[in-house]
Amino acid sequence: MPATTGGRLLAATALHARRRLALLTAALAVRAAAGLAVPVLTASAVDAVVRHGDLRGPVAALAAALTVGAAGEVVGSLLSVSVAAEASAWLRMRTVRHLLALGPRTSLPVGEAVTQMVQAAPQAAAFPAQAAGTAVSALGSAGALAALWLTDWRAGLVFALLSPLSALVARRFVTAAGDADARYLAARIGVVTALVSALAGARTIRAAGTLDVETRRVLTPLPELSAAGHAIWRIQRGAVWKIGLLLALTDIAVLAAAGADVTAGRLAPGGLLAVYGYLALASGLLDQIDTVLNLAQARAGAARLGAVLDLPLPVSGPRLARPPSGAVSLHGVTVRRAGRRVLDRLDLEIPDGASVALVGVTGSGKTLLAALLGRLADPDEGEVRIGGVPVRELDLTTLHRTVVYAFERPALTGRTLHEAILFGRTDLPDPAAEDAARAARADGFIRCLPGGYRTPPALAPMSGGQLQRVGLARALARPALVHVLDDATSGLDTVTENLVSRAVTERLGDRTRLVVTHRPTTAACCDLVAWLHRGRIRALAPHAALWADPGYRAVFADAADAADADPADAHRTDATDLDTEQPCAADGLRHTS
Repeated sequence: MPATTGGRLLAATALHARRRLALLTAALAVRAAAGLAVPVLTASAVDAVVRHGDLRGPVAALAAALTVGAAGEVVGSLLSVSVAAEASAWLRMRTVRHLLALGPRTSLPVGEAVTQMVQAAPQAAAFPAQAAGTAVSALGSAGALAALWLTDWRAGLVFALLSPLSALVARRFVTAAGDADARYLAARIGVVTALVSALAGARTIRAAGTLDVETRRVLTPLPELSAAGHAIWRIQRGAVWKIGLLLALTDIAVLAAAGADVTAGRLAPGGLLAVYGYLALASGLLDQIDTVLNLAQARAGAARLGAVLDLPLPVSGPRLARPPSGAVSLHGVTVRRAGRRVLDRLDLEIPDGASVALVGVTGSGKTLLAALLGRLADPDEGEVRIGGVPVRELDLTTLHRTVVYAFERPALTGRTLHEAILFGRTDLPDPAAEDAARAARADGFIRCLPGGYRTPPALAPMSGGQLQRVGLARALARPALVHVLDDATSGLDTVTENLVSRAVTERLGDRTRLVVTHRPTTAACCDLVAWLHRGRIRALAPHAALWADPGYRAVFADAADAADADPADAHRTDATDLDTEQPCAADGLRHTS
């Protein structure tokens, strides 16, 4: 990650909150100005007492300065919280949008993404207000130093000679604390990521009796977390006593010099109080260990967020019109993952309206290949075309309406099941959701829910197969040229799958379909099978023609019973079928005898 990434993000955050930040800076400046006035006004009041002069003017001026300073403190505190809240909301929204736009393109674990939202964003968001406070304090300290020189140049000289030592210690503290905090945040992300993963598989862990193993795995980063935390405390402890000692020695030396001037008659008694006040203001910036630590944490948080926001988003193409057909072609497509070629100069031609099953052993890149059509992933080399149009040239909105996906484990997003089915397509009429649900055989169980289609997805008790049917309904509700079905009916029983297959075939019979499957019966029902092997298409032929190859049969070794894999079985008529057309468990595909 470039070293300037975090800095650019912090600058953008400050720019976003610039209006409130300007008000905060003004309030802090008023407070600082009042603070600079207090020592000299205090000295004036003391000198008036010593001379037995009129106290009303000096006291009134001192009271006014104290009142203005207090008001600036209150307003500044409120605005500081407001700036941090606005910046935090903006950073979180920006990060969420970026992560959603990346989609499956990023390997960022869920736990790390959650930590970015919960911890890194608020840390980075606190920077503008803290930086404004530090900058105003620095100016105030510079003004106090100038006033100290004007009040007693000898005392000012002593301070100028000794204060650089404290500044050097503070600078080293900032660097060391920033590095330690970055380590701490990284270790914390490791714990959260492992915990989220374990919670997602809690049922499997319990069934396998591996609770102790998973507990150790989740807590593996704990020693590093502890080491980083202790390092932060050690750094802070060392900085506190060093800076504290240096500041105390500086105060003693400066006040000794001022006291000598009072004794020699070169400085009035009230001037000693002024020296003390300006000394406190001039030293204040070096004594803000907590502020310095917070700035270091903000920089570390911004660096973590910057690494995420630097991940490149897919660039939308200029073409707004849909391709003329659903014909799919891939030429010389290469995709690398972790230094390995998952797809290697792959070529594939799918005619318009054809149904093609994509099969291969686990890890052969079937889902990755299917993802290329809708630009859920982009090839490192080669080109993907739909209807002769490169998908990179299509506007992303147009592409999303050209290629539609149904997944094995669909995520339902929306306030209700009705919204989940029509999600992202506000242009579709409301009845389209129920029509698609009927086609996917989901209408019956949805209507049995207490809220029907108004039931929130999180409150709908659905089995894996029912969830798949709702996800399939979402795909069916979207008119598209190409439908990609990624084991979209793998959770259904045979009878239900046959019914769903027939209904889906009626809707998608003239559409191009790419079916990622592990089921031989599904492959048998497709027009063609694209057999993926070692990153390339080993064969493109009907299932029946490929079945004679032992290597092809081995692809389905972990699928179903060998009898179910016989091509002849794919043509058998189920007892519930009345039509001459032979239904099959084909993820929305039709094969006729």
